[in-house]
Amino acid sequence: MMAAAADGLGSIAIDATQLNMSVTDPTAWATAMNNLGMVPVGLPGQQLVSDSICVPGFDPGLNMMTGITPINPMIPGLGLVPPPPPTEVAVVKEIIHCKSCTLFPQNPNLPPPSTRERPPGCKTVFVGGLPENATEEIIQEVFEQCGDITAIRKSKKNFCHIRFAEEFMVDKAIYLSGYRMRLGSSTDKKDSGRLHVDFAQARDDFYEWECKQRMRAREERHRRKLEEDRLRPPSPPPIMHYSEHEAALLAEKLKDDSKFSEAITVLLSWIERGEVNRRSANHFYSMVQSANSHVRRLMNEKATHEQEMEEAKENFKNALTGILTQFEQIVAVFNASTRQKAWDHFSKAQRKNIDIWRKHSEELRNAQSEQLMGIRREEEMEMSDDENCDSPTKKMRVDESALAAQAYALKEENDSLRWQLDAYRNEVELLKQEKEQLFRTEENLTKDQQVQFLQQTMQGMQQQLLTIQEELNNKKSELEQAKEEQSHTQALLKVLQEQLKGTKELVETNGHSHEDTNEINVLTVALVNQDRENNTEKRSQGLKSEKEALLIGIISTFLHVHPFGANIEYLWSYMQQLDSKMIKPVHDPTND
Repeated sequence: MMAAAADGLGSIAIDATQLNMSVTDPTAWATAMNNLGMVPVGLPGQQLVSDSICVPGFDPGLNMMTGITPINPMIPGLGLVPPPPPTEVAVVKEIIHCKSCTLFPQNPNLPPPSTRERPPGCKTVFVGGLPENATEEIIQEVFEQCGDITAIRKSKKNFCHIRFAEEFMVDKAIYLSGYRMRLGSSTDKKDSGRLHVDFAQARDDFYEWECKQRMRAREERHRRKLEEDRLRPPSPPPIMHYSEHEAALLAEKLKDDSKFSEAITVLLSWIERGEVNRRSANHFYSMVQSANSHVRRLMNEKATHEQEMEEAKENFKNALTGILTQFEQIVAVFNASTRQKAWDHFSKAQRKNIDIWRKHSEELRNAQSEQLMGIRREEEMEMSDDENCDSPTKKMRVDESALAAQAYALKEENDSLRWQLDAYRNEVELLKQEKEQLFRTEENLTKDQQVQFLQQTMQGMQQQLLTIQEELNNKKSELEQAKEEQSHTQALLKVLQEQLKGTKELVETNGHSHEDTNEINVLTVALVNQDRENNTEKRSQGLKSEKEALLIGIISTFLHVHPFGANIEYLWSYMQQLDSKMIKPVHDPTND
């Protein structure tokens, strides 16, 4: 169990090199106990850790109230503890005496004890290698010096789990890893054991850590919401409902220049709400008239601002002209300095500086002169525009209300045209979709017809091929029969020839009558004629089958060229052109 708990553990950064120090020295005991955070025997009232390690007034539960990430006071570099001692001075582990046991440090030549990766929110440690006779009271006596213990779960196999109240207490308990624990002064194996302290992964610790994270996330969301509410612009004031009293107050506000912007907003909201009716039309007309009276004031303000802008432009132009004259004077000084009378008396470095300054001044003068010429050209263009346009007094006579009415009418007309355009677009899209569907259906129909005609022609050709194969088989059988008959006739001829020779010999020897010879000749002639007739019939049947095959081939080729079909008269005319011996059949209307 201890070996399984020690798997995958990382090493801690503590160099346990022992210093040469007397064990009986009380100062050394106090230093060792302070480094460990325990009260040594004989030194009552000693604090748990030294002032250099403990943070005065540190509240471990501060993270629960403020959402701050838990801080480990034992970790250096966070501003709470001084930096770690230099590597030359190693941390010393001394013998620790308790009431019921004694802890001896491990051999400094051995490697430091290893630990696993620390789980988030770890408050529980695994303690292995306990003596067999160790009790919960002894374990609590040893480890309560590290902090408040909330639970101890001891096993029968010489290990236990200790849960502390805070996370930083776990680091103090890890310090005891590697110590050999001996109960009292006994030398029995059951009363001693080497401690192995490591981080433990507990569900309770992880649950509390998740709760803290969720609480921190809620606090962060609340803080962001408060920040957004603070930075959000103020909402506009609510607009009151229309009444005659409110209308009278609004008419007074419309006459006041300072409250005009607020009052015109309320008037616009009332009109858009539809508060104008036959009863309140006169009130609204008077308020609209009051709003129109501010047009002249606004135009006067614009004219004053334009006048101020013109004066500012004039002042800027005058100042720019003065700056340009000063630049001219500076450039003249540099040019005079570069002449032969004064140039020879300057040193080489002074000449270089004067040349650089002169070039820089000339560049600035040219830029200022170009800017001044641009301003003059703009003024000339504005003067020519003013000559072509009407006077400002005529512009002020334009009826602003008529322009506003025209703008509103144009807006309405634009909206109606836009709606019509949207409707036309929808119709065009529908027509396009219908057209595409029709085109697809026509294509599908034509393709289906072509496929159907091709299938019909294929079926016809297959039937023709089957008939031709049957005829071929018949011809083969007839040919075999003809061969058999031929062989039979040849055999008969041989037999007859032998008989004829035998009869001739008998005639010559015995002297038979002339009638027997005639009968034999007649029989032979009849057999030969019968064979000739059979050969002619076979030849005529062969010729007839070849003509039928030619006719079938011509018809199949014609139908393949015309997949959509043709009239029977057209077919016979085509066949008569190929063979004039064919006779046109009588037309039967039932065949069409």
